[in-house]
Amino acid sequence: MADAWSPERSVAGKRNPWTIIAVISIATFMVVLDSSIANVALAHIAGGLAASYDQATWVVTSFLVANAIVVPISGWLADAIGRKRYYMMSVALFTIASVLCGMAPNLAFLVIARILQGIGGGGLAPVEQSMMVDTFPPAKRGAAFAAYGVVVIVGPILGPSLGGWITDNYSWHWVFLINLPIGVLSLVLVSIFVDEPKAMVEARKKLAAKGLRIDWQGFLLVAIFLGCLEVTLDRGQREDWFSSPMIAGFAIASFLALLVFIPWEWTRNDPIVRIRLYGQRNFLIANIFMLLMGVIIFGTTQFIPQLLQEVLGYTATNAGLALTLGGLATLVVMPISGYLTGKVDPRWLIGFALAIQGIALWNMSTLDTQMSFGNAAVARMIQSIGLPFLFVPITNAAYVGLAPSENNQASALMNVSRNLGGTFGISLVQTMLARREQVHQSQYVETLNPLNPNYATGIDNMTHALMNQGLSQVDAAQAAVAQLYRTLGQQAAMLSYIDVFHTLMLIVFFTLPLVFLMQKPRKGAGGGEAAL
Repeated sequence: MADAWSPERSVAGKRNPWTIIAVISIATFMVVLDSSIANVALAHIAGGLAASYDQATWVVTSFLVANAIVVPISGWLADAIGRKRYYMMSVALFTIASVLCGMAPNLAFLVIARILQGIGGGGLAPVEQSMMVDTFPPAKRGAAFAAYGVVVIVGPILGPSLGGWITDNYSWHWVFLINLPIGVLSLVLVSIFVDEPKAMVEARKKLAAKGLRIDWQGFLLVAIFLGCLEVTLDRGQREDWFSSPMIAGFAIASFLALLVFIPWEWTRNDPIVRIRLYGQRNFLIANIFMLLMGVIIFGTTQFIPQLLQEVLGYTATNAGLALTLGGLATLVVMPISGYLTGKVDPRWLIGFALAIQGIALWNMSTLDTQMSFGNAAVARMIQSIGLPFLFVPITNAAYVGLAPSENNQASALMNVSRNLGGTFGISLVQTMLARREQVHQSQYVETLNPLNPNYATGIDNMTHALMNQGLSQVDAAQAAVAQLYRTLGQQAAMLSYIDVFHTLMLIVFFTLPLVFLMQKPRKGAGGGEAAL
């Protein structure tokens, strides 16, 4: 097996490599935060730009589509342009686009600026991860990914709360404008502390000497596949899925592009996306787990606050605070995960983390409409304890058996999996919630009629109770029926959330056996090299 680390590719030069983590985490935090922070401000954006809420959702969709298209080709771009140069170009584009977003005079301008943001932000995470893989030897890589993972996991948790506070106290424009000082700081520090290793400069020169051939066909195919898939998943539930000609068209285009893309890229000598990497067993399984992690993190991060607000009547602020305990648990556990990744077979850590996720989701399925704020916070905390043991070992194990020259492409494909998992997770959750709530409501309504003695008795008791509060018999009877149906709606909604928790739990346990198919790391390699 190839050694996955070569010291001459380190971007730290003669400096302490840990400074690299601090420097590149600045841009990561900016992008990850921005990915979730805009969701909270959508209603304000719609009002400020004289657009409907449904039109304003394209602010999110456009960013996701552009991001999805750029991520898989970012490895090739880093090889062709130079990793440091491409990284700084991406930070600069994201920062400039953020300012344009904050100054947008209308919705069309804002959507175009968000597309530019997605293009700039899409290349950052893959390049950052390849920098870390090249800078840290396998035995220390777990700790490096743990430090980096704090930003990746905690960012989406803080985003909604920060976005709500900025929007309520200032205006939605500042949701984007705050990126300007962060982006400038990132550019200055990267230019000072991040080196472009001679090994990579030479590799780029050799690539250019051969004649840099751009796989335009591959680029168009991956752009159509991922771009159309992103639109399908992001807007499918809103447009009633395949009953909408638009959604059906995007889904068909995505499927056909994928059918052509795979054999095309597989047979190219210079593919823009090196899908042959999926032939490596560890890399394939790690991507499946990363996809699952995206489903769990993004799916539950969105719909747990939704549950607290829609079913239990929490304010947006209190619903966001229920996730805070989970964020704190992640911060505490992440260093432990990084330390153990360098000492323990990562397969055991991944198995442990998946078991924790399954238990946490089972625990969430036992919640009901009488649960307290503490119940919700503790349920999220249990889930958050397992997340670091997913992110760090999975990311570390993915590079087992890969050559150093494949790190850029591998990092890009890992981020594709995480992003797609997030989109799949949110789409799955929202679709299931809508469908299962309809099922439970119809089941309840079937039993609510005057011929049912329990229904008649319940309405009669509620009517008398309301009459004792001063209402007339007619008003009390109407109020009793309305109150009963509100309770019915609340119970049906709660049962639909429980169904989602059960489904996610089954998905986790179904993928758990894949851990045993991963390669065992070489002793003392810290999970970064494969045993022969």
